[in-house]
Amino acid sequence: MCRLYGFRSAIDSAVHHSLVAAENAMARQSTSHQDGWGVAFYVDRFPQVVRNDARALGDSLFREVSAVVSTRTFLAHIRKATAGSVRVLNCHPFQHGAWTFAHNGQICGFNTPEVRERVDDLIDPRFARYVLGDTDSERFFYVVMSRLARKVSDVQHPGVTAQHVVDALRESVEALVEAASPDSFDPERPTKLNLLLTNGRVLIGYKRGVDLFFSTYKSRCPERDSCWAYHADRCEKPITDGIVQHLLVSSEVIAEGTNVWLPLEHDQYVAIGHGMNFRSGTLGLPYRPA
Repeated sequence: MCRLYGFRSAIDSAVHHSLVAAENAMARQSTSHQDGWGVAFYVDRFPQVVRNDARALGDSLFREVSAVVSTRTFLAHIRKATAGSVRVLNCHPFQHGAWTFAHNGQICGFNTPEVRERVDDLIDPRFARYVLGDTDSERFFYVVMSRLARKVSDVQHPGVTAQHVVDALRESVEALVEAASPDSFDPERPTKLNLLLTNGRVLIGYKRGVDLFFSTYKSRCPERDSCWAYHADRCEKPITDGIVQHLLVSSEVIAEGTNVWLPLEHDQYVAIGHGMNFRSGTLGLPYRPA
């Protein structure tokens, strides 16, 4: 399986520690996930996407990018291929306008013509022309975009809300699970649909089939005396629904440190909406483990 990492923060945050320097940094995870990497960071509303099909740990470009990026919204992906060849077009994150997307998992039976055709049929023709690679992950992204386009008149409008995305995601996951079942069910390779999705303002993390963790607060912020955005009730206390200073989402706990990490349950999502409003819930879709 691949590895995901992303955040939405109230202040600009550097990424070098999480990608390279931390005890369980993304680069170290690439020793067993060698089929490419990608990052997306936002400058104002616009994503800057860098991808490569080399192993992150030995790639100087990965280190160079991690050393200079400071942003409020960030996605990173370390790839271990399960569908599609090893090439840049198949590396995550995938981008459509302001939206970037990374997936950890697989669609059961996608390598069969029947399932691939059913998945392709879920993508609206206006988005199908943007599919450039041969992965199930890229198609998953455009299934979500297709469903989101049914909820809003313009998927690129900055006013798209977390609720719009959650509703689109629910329909997408339900449709993909149905497309992969029941004739193609493989207990050794069940459908797994962990993801990160953002447009720079809204960020969604969702768990289905693979471990995923999140953090919204610290045990004690080391910058509490110097950070202009420090607020004890937001920075050092758990919040189930309300304003937070950051949301971190990761396939693995990155450097225990002061961040308090919690595991997501299957079918659970965490979301940041406008104004750094945090919410969590489930899509209400049953999960059948392997």
